[in-house]
Amino acid sequence: MKLILTQEVTGLGSSGDTVEVKGGYGRNYLLPRGLAIQATRGAEKQVESLRRARAARDVRSHEEAQALAGQLSGLTVRVPARAGEGGRLFGRVTTADVAAAVTAAGGPELDRRRIELPSSIKTTGEHTVTVRVHPEVVSRLTIEVVPS
Repeated sequence: MKLILTQEVTGLGSSGDTVEVKGGYGRNYLLPRGLAIQATRGAEKQVESLRRARAARDVRSHEEAQALAGQLSGLTVRVPARAGEGGRLFGRVTTADVAAAVTAAGGPELDRRRIELPSSIKTTGEHTVTVRVHPEVVSRLTIEVVPS
């Protein structure tokens, strides 16, 4: 099945990419969630606008991405969260929480979709998250979840 991605899908591609996927994956996952559209002649015209939007959003160059990754590695990020006894959180820390904490700590503004959590963060303490700054540049960021 040939589809055009409307959003970035980890392991598959970025918005505007034309991909070939198995039928079930396309029909049952990508299309219902609005992550992709059928590849038709009319949709091919939309691809160009998606690519332009992606280019404006993406970091311009590999060197800029390296500099941004350097900024992130030297940053101490604290994420305040409501916690109960034993350090268990009421809820969990999300990628939006991490992005807001990075900006509050004086770091660059990050898109929450570029942040990957290893698993659900439901306890206080230090955790390591991955930030895909550029398709070729990945940065690791240590966050400290503190009770608020």
